[in-house]
Amino acid sequence: MGKVLMKGNEAIGSAAIRAGCRYFFGYPITPQNEVPEYMSRHLPEVGGVFVQAESEIAAINMVYGAAGAGGRVMTSSSSPGIALKQEGISYLAGARLPCVIVNVMRGGPGLGGIQPAQSDYFQATRGGGNGDYRIIVEAPSTLQEAVDLMQESFDLADRYRIPVMLLCDGMIGQMMEPVELREADRRPPVEKPWATVGTGGKRKPNIITSLYLNPAELEELNLLLAAQYREITERETRVESIGLEGARVVVAAYGTTARIVREAVDLCTAKGIPVGLIRPITLWPYPYAEFDKIGKDCLGVLCVEMSMGQMLDDVKIAANGRWPVHFYGRTGGVVPDPRDIAREIEVIAGRRPV
Repeated sequence: MGKVLMKGNEAIGSAAIRAGCRYFFGYPITPQNEVPEYMSRHLPEVGGVFVQAESEIAAINMVYGAAGAGGRVMTSSSSPGIALKQEGISYLAGARLPCVIVNVMRGGPGLGGIQPAQSDYFQATRGGGNGDYRIIVEAPSTLQEAVDLMQESFDLADRYRIPVMLLCDGMIGQMMEPVELREADRRPPVEKPWATVGTGGKRKPNIITSLYLNPAELEELNLLLAAQYREITERETRVESIGLEGARVVVAAYGTTARIVREAVDLCTAKGIPVGLIRPITLWPYPYAEFDKIGKDCLGVLCVEMSMGQMLDDVKIAANGRWPVHFYGRTGGVVPDPRDIAREIEVIAGRRPV
């Protein structure tokens, strides 16, 4: 089909259904409400199940149940709601259950506001729940990319038996753009011999749990997960970069902030300042190796976020002392202005006094 004009949250819902999602459990919270609204209307049309749970905690545990039965299942929420789901996400990771979680971020901390922000980076990439676990975190910067990553997320979740988070912000959720809603690749369904689908009297029942009272067994699980995380890091790290080789300044940004940074880069390029851009598409695994491609002329790296500086930690790890790392951020729902970012770039490049 051709492109259609859609709101971001609705495009995400449509992409999920086209990817084979048949179970959705959620609870209303701004600015992601159009996701459950869309799923409530359209999942029944394909024989799917939509449940508005009594709380975010109930919703994530319903996800656990459907994932354990082998279904393609998702939930969505926004920042405070995702915080409530963290215990369940840890359970899902510990039980090795595939699912997709959408976080349309808003300002915080606490209830905060309903405007877009990127202050859930730590929560998503460091794990807000307990234990040695990771989840794959993908960060789209356009609605088309949100659609494409949404469809891919279900495949990644099934392939690695891992929760996958699509980390958006209020702008992605609420803006409208033309998107092409492609049918997901018709791959053979992933076999799930571990699922709790009944035995027919032919085998022992499957048991799914994240509780291991024997320390040696729990350590074995953690070692298995660690090996899997290494494989994911090697195979599934995604990044977009522009103009790194001759750049005097390299900007690191993700999601919708990267869109704003592109305009700032154009403003600086017009003034003869070579500027590069590193845009992580996966926030975990993080594309540390991409920073190795920065050329010898770089005077500094600028991290730009809609937060007080959370991806900044990963940028510093990637820089590893090779360049000064600078930060520019707006928070509380305030969106950065490309002209302000351009001024920061000019300072680093020595074109403007501090």
